[in-house]
Amino acid sequence: MFNSQLTTFTCVADCGSFNKAAEKLFLSPPSVMKQINALEKHLNVTLFERTNQGIRLTPAGQVIYRHAKFMFDYSAKAIEEAQKAAKSSKTTFCIGSSILNPCKPFMDLWYQVNQKFPGYKLHIVPFEDNHEGILSEISSLGDKFDFLVGVCDSALWLNLCNFFKLGTYQHCVAMSREHPLANKKRLSIEDLYGETLMMVKEGDSAVVDSIRGEIRKHPQITIEDTPQFYDINVFNRCEQTQNIMITLDCWKDVHPALVTIPMDWDFPIPYGLLYALNPSQDVEEFIRIVKKENNTLFE
Repeated sequence: MFNSQLTTFTCVADCGSFNKAAEKLFLSPPSVMKQINALEKHLNVTLFERTNQGIRLTPAGQVIYRHAKFMFDYSAKAIEEAQKAAKSSKTTFCIGSSILNPCKPFMDLWYQVNQKFPGYKLHIVPFEDNHEGILSEISSLGDKFDFLVGVCDSALWLNLCNFFKLGTYQHCVAMSREHPLANKKRLSIEDLYGETLMMVKEGDSAVVDSIRGEIRKHPQITIEDTPQFYDINVFNRCEQTQNIMITLDCWKDVHPALVTIPMDWDFPIPYGLLYALNPSQDVEEFIRIVKKENNTLFE
């Protein structure tokens, strides 16, 4: 991590002799002197006073010696810190977390199986729900994150990661708390007549496409396409426009100005662990244990 000539220079200064330094460094005296001459030429300063009585550092040499010692000490500490970080990273799971993809389901799972991973720690990595950047976040599995927990039947997502199903969430609708239907306990499709229904555009989610197919049987309902993936801006638009939005029961607290109401339909969507297509050994082991415990954990 530093100029090797500095090692030779400090050794000569410590030994007070080219010959003694050469012996300590397992080099020939001419090789040591050649390195010192090259360093002096590079720095454009004289580092040693050479006399019949021996050698000693010049004032410039004393400055370089002091800073070289500091560099060696700093370098050693940097290497030690890097080695500790590398060792720690091998026993740390990084879990992504966002408003729409919170890490709590992973935490609940972790505390049921963590005894199988003694010494392991968790590191929560926040990220933004952005419909333009979410695919980049999914692509970061195995690098930025070890795991994400999310709702997933997206073909685009599943091309970028592995998925282990933990359960399902149910599709509901969300609307402003000031909407005329906001006080209803449950809604039917007929209740949506005359409304504009926001939902992700067609072609990526088989479950949402099935809902769209059902809605199309009722031309009294207008469909408004949202971006392929929800973010907080979609929730804001729902509140601002007084439209109704297809949502999930797990997102009922995402936007405080919206109310989430169940529907008289059954369109569950899977959620679970997302992890890299080529996972590390410890991630594979975690998934293996979770699968083994699956019958007892998710019955």
